[in-house]
Amino acid sequence: MLGFASSVRPPRRAFVVSCWLAAAIVLAACAPTTVSGTPPAAQAPADGAPAPTATAPLDPDPSFSLPPVEAAPLAPDTGRKVALLLPLSGAAAATGRDLLDAAQMAVFDIAGDDFVLVPRDTGTTSAGAAAAAREALDDGAELILGPLLASAVSAVGPVAQRRDVPVIAFSNNRAVAGNGVFIMGFLPRDQIDRVVDYARREGLTRLAAIAPENSYGRATVTALEQAATTAAATVSEVTYYEPASAELPDIIRRFANYDERRQALLRQREALEGRDDAISKQALSRLAGQETLGDVDFDAVLLPAGGSEVLQLAPLLAFYDIDPARVKLLGTWLWDDTSLGTEPTMIGGWFAAPSPSSRADFVRRFQAAYGREPDRLATLAYDAVALAAILSREADADDDVFSLEALTTPNGFVGMDGIFRLRPSGEVQRGLAVLEIRRGGFRELEPAPETFQDFFN
Repeated sequence: MLGFASSVRPPRRAFVVSCWLAAAIVLAACAPTTVSGTPPAAQAPADGAPAPTATAPLDPDPSFSLPPVEAAPLAPDTGRKVALLLPLSGAAAATGRDLLDAAQMAVFDIAGDDFVLVPRDTGTTSAGAAAAAREALDDGAELILGPLLASAVSAVGPVAQRRDVPVIAFSNNRAVAGNGVFIMGFLPRDQIDRVVDYARREGLTRLAAIAPENSYGRATVTALEQAATTAAATVSEVTYYEPASAELPDIIRRFANYDERRQALLRQREALEGRDDAISKQALSRLAGQETLGDVDFDAVLLPAGGSEVLQLAPLLAFYDIDPARVKLLGTWLWDDTSLGTEPTMIGGWFAAPSPSSRADFVRRFQAAYGREPDRLATLAYDAVALAAILSREADADDDVFSLEALTTPNGFVGMDGIFRLRPSGEVQRGLAVLEIRRGGFRELEPAPETFQDFFN
């Protein structure tokens, strides 16, 4: 495993940080604030300069750039240390690098002088992740942020538990949560609960699903069944498929009950063609443009897939006569991709995800600092570091800064992807918006909640 022993620590007096920012990520019960703060480049560089306000974020300076983390000094012996475990080498290195750069942004935005972020490379193996965790803990880390992959989280959890150090991982796999491990990833259950609740209020009560034959697909179907029960809806049809399978057209054909509906149409046409009355002729004329006869027994179908996979599924549904104008397509956070609007059958589909406007400033600032668009998961690293930095700033020297009580405050936190809170179970709960796919972008049908007052505990 390649060691990554450098640290990220804000230079003393490098930036003037406004006083409101020190409490920005903590969500008050009735007055939520924002974690993002003002871009470091836009803040005044000299003592006595006016502090930026929370209500008027400044545009980032295109010339602003953070120092490369490799050039940062080794972690000092003083200060509150937080480890950041990421795959900085191997197949996922590009994603790991984006998360690391986002974490640096949070440090420079929010952290105090005594906050030390210690990045470690997990490599591509569970053994590498466990070794990185041990190194960080030996170096005095009081909290571990990361790793990214569920297999790495499974390896890190027991190592941290033996030292009584909590872990905030970037996975969305519920199986690795608990026993001191929290997960920050976007959980299918939150997304499906939200979009099913909205669909039910819009009158859609008969649900179906076409899901990939893997752990994610099965998790989404379980979430759909649970959400349907809560919303007084029903799940009438579930079909699984192997991604990239050559049999996908046949699978969708059977799901759509196409052959039976086609035969029903042909029988009806044959019966009408044998009659000479005006009513029969009119009925036959109405059938002229139809492919099938009879409706499917659902009015909404969940497609928990993204990218090229969902772009293959949606047209097949229309091809086998499931009309997207009559059967609503529902999706998950994987639909948070504006390119999906180029497919006509996807337009009008609903899904639940963080509001795009909530992370737009982060994307602009990241691009200004690093010259590229961040990976979609980069906000997880920013929010996790911001959470740790704020808890550290607010604590007294002898406090148990990262206690279970502090991490799981019921009011939660406000981050780049909206409100979220860590539950004692180790899972994350998020406030999501309901979005509709449009050509070239999304339309927000219902905004994300601003507090957790309306959520069940």
